[in-house]
Amino acid sequence: MIAKHVAMKSVKKSDFAELVKYMTDEQEKNERVGFVSVTNCQSDRPDAAVLEVINTQGKNARAESDKTFHLVVSFPANEQPDAVVLKEIEVKLCDGLGYGEHQRVSVVHHDTDNLHIHIAINKIHPTRYTILDPYYSHKVLGQLCEKLEQEYGLTQVNHKANKVGSENRAMDMEHHAGVESLLGWIKRECLEQIQAATSWAEIHRVMQENGLALKERGNGLVITNQDGLMVKASSVARELSKGKLEAKFGTFALSSYTDAERPKRSYKARPVRLRIDTALLFTRYKTEQQGMGAKRTREWKIIRDHRNRLIEEAKRSAKLKRAATQLMGHSRDEKKLLYALTSTTLRNKLKNINEQYRQDKETLFKKYQPQQWADWLRRQASAGDAEALAALRAREAAQGLKGNVVGAGSDQRVQSAVKANPDSVTKKGTIIYRVGASAIRDDGDQLKVSREATQEGLNAALRMAMARYGKHITVNGTDAFKERIVRAAASAKLQITFADAALERRRQALSNNQPENEHDSTNKRRRRTGSGISGAGSAGAATSRAAERVNNGSNRFGFPSKPNIGRVGTVPPPEARNGLRNLSAVPVVRIDSGSEVLLPGHVPHHLEQQGSQPDNKLRRNISGPGTVTAGLDAADKYIAEREKTRLKVLDIKKHKRYNFDKDGVDAFAGIRQVDGQLLALLKRSEEIMVLPIDNATARRLKRIAVGELVTVTANGAIKTKGRSR
Repeated sequence: MIAKHVAMKSVKKSDFAELVKYMTDEQEKNERVGFVSVTNCQSDRPDAAVLEVINTQGKNARAESDKTFHLVVSFPANEQPDAVVLKEIEVKLCDGLGYGEHQRVSVVHHDTDNLHIHIAINKIHPTRYTILDPYYSHKVLGQLCEKLEQEYGLTQVNHKANKVGSENRAMDMEHHAGVESLLGWIKRECLEQIQAATSWAEIHRVMQENGLALKERGNGLVITNQDGLMVKASSVARELSKGKLEAKFGTFALSSYTDAERPKRSYKARPVRLRIDTALLFTRYKTEQQGMGAKRTREWKIIRDHRNRLIEEAKRSAKLKRAATQLMGHSRDEKKLLYALTSTTLRNKLKNINEQYRQDKETLFKKYQPQQWADWLRRQASAGDAEALAALRAREAAQGLKGNVVGAGSDQRVQSAVKANPDSVTKKGTIIYRVGASAIRDDGDQLKVSREATQEGLNAALRMAMARYGKHITVNGTDAFKERIVRAAASAKLQITFADAALERRRQALSNNQPENEHDSTNKRRRRTGSGISGAGSAGAATSRAAERVNNGSNRFGFPSKPNIGRVGTVPPPEARNGLRNLSAVPVVRIDSGSEVLLPGHVPHHLEQQGSQPDNKLRRNISGPGTVTAGLDAADKYIAEREKTRLKVLDIKKHKRYNFDKDGVDAFAGIRQVDGQLLALLKRSEEIMVLPIDNATARRLKRIAVGELVTVTANGAIKTKGRSR
């Protein structure tokens, strides 16, 4: 894990709103923005939080430095912590920097090979309005990352700084742009010759042969090339600093070589070394980039001319309308009204023309935007260029996918490609496909199902693997992932075999609806009771269906189930005899024979009350679904919607059904209506309990404030302060 502060060089360019806009922008990708978290703000919405942060920053008029702290937390390739771990890491990093009470917006991005979090932090304290700049933040972040890696079992990375800032920036440029930097070229091509020099004259000779020059600048030395690019000599190597060279060779001496002398070689911006030859591809890239400016200027002129013609036509039309109005025999007030109408129409036309021109200009500049070599390869690969995709996959940084992956068995090669529209292509040549809620990553050799691997995603990955590698494939990863893959292959009845003998036996057993070991007495006993891996469908289908019935509160025929009814044939207790389960219970006791005796515990405590008491847990209409079923369905629908949103916005509390095990005191959190059913929200600890209610209860709850304590009985009745019925 690497945490890095992205400093803004120009304070004028610092804009919290633009930073959050970039972080939350989908960029026409489905697999980019993960969960969005807003902390220490009044609203959970990022757009509302931006306005709040800007207002807070405006309260401090004395600070002249950047008021926004942009933190990026990146994880190694193939490491995918869940949302809960990511949120905890974000909180602990901000607390360690001293920003625990500051406002911030955090967004997780999935569109690259490395999962990373962008955190936009307001440096201005929300109540004291003072600015906080952490002292040596890179050292603090390194210590925090090392501690968090050990705490959460993440891949440990070296956090000690062994390079200077300029060297790190050069390496970042080579990694992101894919083009060799001047600093990197000097270290790879001529550093050994420079270090072997024994005098100033010999150093200048080596510089001249490589198209370089060693010059004084300020209190140190710089190395420049013929195009004016320069790097600090001490950034190339520590022993090339001015102090160390003068201690070795004496006072600095100027070079005797002139610019007219031709060097043997010189630095040119070329792609970093790849495993394949990309000379022709890079030539095509340079040609397109060189002609891009002329094309953009030419098309921009066409757009401006079109806008000017429309403006002239609008003004000419308005002028004719005014002349016609002047010739009309109307009164002064009528002419004044017509003139005003003409002016309003003209202003609206000019506004629409300028707005259309702005959109066309933005589209044009986006079309001809200068691109780095790696970005150009990504765009070409997304358009279907096989050479560009091969160049991305030939980079040294492309190490292949790891973890839960599906690949070809033995020496099998790619047979055919699946025609699918990729969501995006990373700089390592990994194509990301989106299938439902799952994302499938393809690096050319293996497929990986990441981020919410659903059954649909697993089936799609297996079908893509069959199209690429044939019917014999390998599966690597955790035991749970292998089991899910085997079950997916068996349930979909795919004509596929696994290289792992154990997985293949498991697949055959599931496909044949038989247990893996016929001599397993436990499996035989489960098969007789209707559970285990027997029966139609995938293994454990009967068990999962039974669990689903329990969760939904219904039996196998779809009717509401009654818990604890006992075995069939047992004699019920006296107070439960001669009654109908699906009707309201009447508090009247009937004794059939003299031999039966009622204990005091069998008699309801409310015999003195007039009329029958409803039992909301058992009542349902004779025709159509019951009220309990409808209420629970509405509650489940609302809970599912909130839980889905909670995956992206972690500040939303967990929602679940209300538990009727005993009387309880909870905090009232509001009323919701789903499909005509009223639902009461009750806060218990850090969870929101959802309880279906009737109209009368809703009217009583509307008279109390949110956060006020209410009592919920075991039968689902809500009691508030004062008189409750």
